[in-house]
Amino acid sequence: MNTIEIKEKFLKKNILCSLFGHKIITTRNVTNHFKEFKCTVCHLELTNDENGKKTFLTPELKEINETLIGFYKKRVHTI
Repeated sequence: MNTIEIKEKFLKKNILCSLFGHKIITTRNVTNHFKEFKCTVCHLELTNDENGKKTFLTPELKEINETLIGFYKKRVHTI
């Protein structure tokens, strides 16, 4: 596949999501309040922010979620 074919497939998926909305599923529970989500059509990754709203999952937020998982597991296992 060349880059033109890849771009066309990506644009078709984005058009579907822009017309009909994303089909979001929960991919991972970080804690009871924070989760990671993914669109099954365009593979957009989202997470909760500190206000509870969904935001794009950036590499920085991925690292923060990994740290939260570590803290949460330590806290749960010590109680």
